[in-house]
Parts: sequence; structure tokens; C-alpha cells
Amino acid sequence: MRIDIATLFPEMCETVLSESIIGRARRAGKLEIHCHNIRDYTKDKHRRVDDTPYGGGKGMLMQTEPIYNCYQAVCEMIGEKPHVIYMSPKGTPFSQKRAGELKTLANIFILCGHYEGVDQRVLDEIVDEEISIGDYVLTGGELGALVVADAVGRLCPGVLSEEVCFTEESHYDGLLEYPQYTRPPVWHDREVPPVLISGHHANIQKWQREQSLEETAKKRPDLLKNAMQQGKLDKKEMVRAQQLLEGIEER
Repeated sequence: MRIDIATLFPEMCETVLSESIIGRARRAGKLEIHCHNIRDYTKDKHRRVDDTPYGGGKGMLMQTEPIYNCYQAVCEMIGEKPHVIYMSPKGTPFSQKRAGELKTLANIFILCGHYEGVDQRVLDEIVDEEISIGDYVLTGGELGALVVADAVGRLCPGVLSEEVCFTEESHYDGLLEYPQYTRPPVWHDREVPPVLISGHHANIQKWQREQSLEETAKKRPDLLKNAMQQGKLDKKEMVRAQQLLEGIEER
């Protein structure tokens, strides 16, 4: 997979995306990410990318041409139109499900707005979808783009050591992940649950599933209800989930 990020702050993005798992995956050739400075695609000698908005209002607005020129350059590099995402508080809330869908694409182009936003005309011209990482406003789209790039990139083949690294995580199957423990076996008088050191794999898996149901019911009952409606639980789990939800409602 190739991800291109169009931004006014490529160094900021590179700093994050060069570290940890994503950084190692890039260096190993498992994932391709390029950060483009939109200022490099302006014809203005001062490399200006913004101007005052028509109709008045405070702040500045990013212009169409530098963004479009950057987009066109990437299209020429890859030989096709990428799937274009604009990071926006008006966008569809990002989810693990959407991350899994995006990782099947060959090329993604993420546009980071700044100032008061972007001229609508270039959004209408090139953007396929708008994505939000939450109901709040940031100073720019870079942090959102990094979230999307990380969440999508880590699902790509070879980025994580094993598929189980993400198939047993929170949100993958609609539930939150079970609690996990490591050495020492006792810390501040708190013991690791005995089942986890029993060596009985069937019992361990049963405990983990039960804990996932309990964690989801306690912290995100909306997710548990969705999992029930979507048929992601077996008959016994459906009964247990209903018991857990009823217990929460009675409190």
C-alpha cells in the first residue's frame, strides 16, 4: 500500500511516521508513505498557499491551485487516481471497520487542511470522502492524517509480526479487548488471574472472551448492543451479553 499525505508540515508527519512499527515497516518496504509539502506546488514566489475568504470572516483559507497541483503530481507518480481523503471535523467518524476497508486500497491520498479550511471547489474536484477523528476541532489535519495512516498501515500485510496482533484487539470484532498481564505474577498484592498461568488454552480463551464481553458491557455498552444486533455473538454469548446489559441498567 502507498499513502501520500499533502500537508503544510511534512516534517511533523515524517517525525511520527518514521518511528515505532510504522517506521520499521516503511524501512522494510512493507508500507510506502510519502509526505508532500503543499507549498512546493505553488507558483507564488513567496510560496503562499492561503488567501482571505470571499464573503468575509476571520482567518485565511487554503487556495485550490497548490493543493490540486500536489494531487496531480501524485497521480502522475503512481499512474492512477488515488482514493482521496480530506481530514475534516465535518467528516464521517473514523472507525476500525473503515480502517480495515481502506487497507484494501492500493493508493490513498490524505489532504490536511489548515487555517480556516480549504476552498470548497478543490474538495468538490478531488475528494472521495471526508473523515473526522472526533467531534472537536484541531489547528490542522495533520494529527488526524497520522491517526488514519497509523490505523490503516498497521493492518497491511507484513507490518505486524502476526495477524493475531490485530485480530484480538479492541474493536476488531466489535468488542473491546480483554485485560492482559505480564510478569511479575504478584504486584502490589494484585495477582495475575490464575487461569492465565494454568496452561489450559481452552479455559484461557473462554476467560478472555468472557472478559471482552464484560469490558465492553461496562465501558461501551453501545458496542455490545451493536455486536448483538449484527450477529457477532453465539447463543451463549448473546445470553451473557443480555445479562450484563441488564445488570448495568439496574445500577
